[in-house]
Amino acid sequence: MRIVFFGTPDFAVASLQRLVEQHYDIVAVVTAPDKPAGRGMQLQASAVKQYALATDLPVLQPEKLKDPAFIETLRQLNADLFIVIAFRMLPEVVWTMPPIGTFNLHASLLPAYRGAAPINWAIINGERETGLTTFFLKHEIDTGDILFQTKVAVPENMTAGELHDVLMHEGAALVVKTVDAIANKNYTLQNQVGAIKHAPKLFKEHAKIDWAKPTASVYNLIRGLSPYPAAFTYLNDKVFKLYTVVKLLKPATEAAGTPVTDHKTYLRFATADGYIDCLEVQLEGKKRMPIKDFLAGYKWT
Repeated sequence: MRIVFFGTPDFAVASLQRLVEQHYDIVAVVTAPDKPAGRGMQLQASAVKQYALATDLPVLQPEKLKDPAFIETLRQLNADLFIVIAFRMLPEVVWTMPPIGTFNLHASLLPAYRGAAPINWAIINGERETGLTTFFLKHEIDTGDILFQTKVAVPENMTAGELHDVLMHEGAALVVKTVDAIANKNYTLQNQVGAIKHAPKLFKEHAKIDWAKPTASVYNLIRGLSPYPAAFTYLNDKVFKLYTVVKLLKPATEAAGTPVTDHKTYLRFATADGYIDCLEVQLEGKKRMPIKDFLAGYKWT
């Protein structure tokens, strides 16, 4: 079975690596074009491209997925199956090309958390369970027939970054299971059933903390955006990002959003019904650091 793999970030690398280790025939890898990054803004290859080159896999980096030259290159590969993980939306001319079809790995239990940021929104909404789904692509995004699903528990203190890493490795196992089943024609497609929840792309307005909300809601927002893009508030008119925090469920005596500190060991913010105690923070223009280091160098006005 000839396979073309589509993916860009680290999340996709784990699955690609497992497929290579299982000796599946990856005839090409499609990933994003190199982009400027870092202080020198030098061109940086995607994580998937770096892995593909290290394992001598052919790499395609189309600027436009409808480019006729790219489409023709894909056709000449005579692939039986396309696999898409953490990649941009494919045009119909691409995903309908292979005779078996194109399947996607999505980081939720579909139809829950359809969209670009399922890991973040599951935590922001306080879910205690999420998972992964493999499904065949169809016209409407994240709506295709389900191949397999895996459930994953979400501990109360888990961050989006930690959940990302768990799902990355569990997802790699699910991708191999899915490919094995397709190769052996041993699967039954299922319609998506259950409550539909959406996971839209995150923007800056999603990350601003509303301290007037309950402590649990603020806590989940911070967890759900850590380490990226990071929830933030303002401290003396500068962006102040919160990465690691704990909940203090005791009635707040200050107005919501008021910072409370001893200037040495703790900094906490009042919420509607308690406090958020900061452990790791980053002030605009500074590095991420433990709260004691921040307090040791911060000049309060």
